[in-house]
Amino acid sequence: MTLAFVFPGQGAQTIGMGKALADAFPAAKAVFDEVDEALGESLSSLIWDGDIETLTLTQNAQPALMATSMAAMRALEAEGVDVTRAAFVAGHSLGEYSALAAAGALSVADTARLLRTRGQAMQSAVPVGEGAMAAILGLDLDAVRAVAEEAAQGEVCQAANDNDPTQVVVSGAKAAVERAAEIAKEKGAKRAVMLPVSAPFHCALMQPAADVMAEALAGVEIKAPAVPLVANVRAEAVTDPDLIRQLLVEQVTGSVRWRESVQYMVAQGVTEAWEIGAGKALSGMIRKIDRAVACSAVGTPEDVQKARQAGD
Repeated sequence: MTLAFVFPGQGAQTIGMGKALADAFPAAKAVFDEVDEALGESLSSLIWDGDIETLTLTQNAQPALMATSMAAMRALEAEGVDVTRAAFVAGHSLGEYSALAAAGALSVADTARLLRTRGQAMQSAVPVGEGAMAAILGLDLDAVRAVAEEAAQGEVCQAANDNDPTQVVVSGAKAAVERAAEIAKEKGAKRAVMLPVSAPFHCALMQPAADVMAEALAGVEIKAPAVPLVANVRAEAVTDPDLIRQLLVEQVTGSVRWRESVQYMVAQGVTEAWEIGAGKALSGMIRKIDRAVACSAVGTPEDVQKARQAGD
């Protein structure tokens, strides 16, 4: 089987995530310590003992989810399963940073600081209440693009996340996204669900955040990843550090082409995906994209042991 390691994005966060890994594997605990030191605060205390509202703030959720993914990755490595077992790494939005850290392109400390900056920049790019996102269920990408165009009426409204064949997320100005939700239902969508997010990610309104990230990424070393990254905005494999830097900037305002990314990996022979970190959201999407891909979550010590045995 050809394997891909995939890394979750925002929304997967839960209080207590990664704690069992940190307790069971010194290398996993070291990741949380490194992230705490890089940020100059005890993010691990928030992750394990805090309240979900504070953890869900974008500036906290992004480095916290990366820390949990990297803790799982270090636990796998401690059991003899390293990233080169995979043919590709890929991540959903912020998960792309986790994927790059897992593949050795970014240090954990740099990744934590970048994601703190990214979270703060994305939050402050649009005043709270002025932007929104909605998941459109039951229409394909082309149909949702047409809905977004009709709903825009001079405001920003874009297809932001092409998650799977049954779900495309629109993002933009609040009124435009609300119009899109209504139009989508008129066009035959099964449901249109306004998402509980604090900013309209992956649309043109995020340009101020993209500018911040261009500056932040310019000051960070990016190495060639040990295995190719399937980039969100290209839905194809990349390894060149300068191109990766450019695509991470484009990703802030660009669409997350997750469905196409999975299809690309399948076309390259991927038959199995391990979701490294918190939750199982990506596994659910992958099954809807191609049921032939075997999906496993690796987020607990038990998952790590199963993964090691599967790799033996």
